[in-house]
Amino acid sequence: MGSGFFLLTITIAISGYMIAGWDLLSAVYMVVITVFGVGFGEVLPLDTPGLKIFTMFVIIAGCSSIVYFVGGFIQMLTEGEIQRAVGEHRHSREVGKLDKHTIICGFGRLGQPLAAMLKEAGHAFVIVDGNHDRSTMARDAGYLVVVGNATEDRTLQEAGIDRAKVLATVLPDDAANVFITLTARTLNPAVEIIARGEVTSTEQKLRAAGARHVILPADIGATRIAHMITKPSAVEFLAQSESRTNLNAQLEQIDLRIDQMPIPHSSPLHGKPLGEVEILGEGSFLVVGVKRHDESMISNPPKDFIVKAGDTLIVVGHLQDIPRFAAKYGAASQLVMRTVKR
Repeated sequence: MGSGFFLLTITIAISGYMIAGWDLLSAVYMVVITVFGVGFGEVLPLDTPGLKIFTMFVIIAGCSSIVYFVGGFIQMLTEGEIQRAVGEHRHSREVGKLDKHTIICGFGRLGQPLAAMLKEAGHAFVIVDGNHDRSTMARDAGYLVVVGNATEDRTLQEAGIDRAKVLATVLPDDAANVFITLTARTLNPAVEIIARGEVTSTEQKLRAAGARHVILPADIGATRIAHMITKPSAVEFLAQSESRTNLNAQLEQIDLRIDQMPIPHSSPLHGKPLGEVEILGEGSFLVVGVKRHDESMISNPPKDFIVKAGDTLIVVGHLQDIPRFAAKYGAASQLVMRTVKR
């Protein structure tokens, strides 16, 4: 818009002098020294009132168009910065309103799916990451973000560490996670800290720094792969079961184990309803799923469900009772998971 007005003014001015009988070069020269206020003398004498009035018009219009053009250019350069500053201010206000929220330190391989899950659950959280690309990615996803080093007090304070309920530090750097844990525990002694560790030896350091829970992704991944190889039926059931969260909560309360018990053709359990199978177990376990011989999975099967050879029972029970029952009735007990109350 400003450049168009400027070019139009120059064109009209040159045309006006040429109409008055000036050659093109003289007209262009006159317009340039007039519009830009150089102050050189006239190329040709302005000996008519019309030329004097026209020249005044060129001075006024030329100066106005230059101011308009320069102002538009500066606005184009600064508008993005102003909008960004306003966005940052609004963003900071939204972070300042958070309470009982979660702070996620690191928006990498673990931070990204963690944020997606918390968003899906409707849980308030803010992401802290000092990397520009990852911070931009988090903002583009609609998350609240604090850009900065999470090991610094100021950054965690900006993220609302004093009001946070949980802090999860999931960076791939163990030293950084230890330092973040120590800083967060100092700023908020009551915050629940969940820390990631790359190597097993880091767990003790993280707990000493103040982490209440330490997650070792490598160990978890290795354990799950081992279970998928050795106990595929139980792993499939746990993956499909919508009630696995409640099940895990129950396992944390008492000393339990989850077993899968394949039913061979020689087992006396073949042809019996599940209710009778549980009665035979004298209440020592509960059947929470059945993987049929055709590979289909049934969660929370009814008591009148008939057990057949080739089925695999997924059971939850006490540590010593399940192996004894399996040995008595010809079902091979295979340990899947054990949780001990601490």
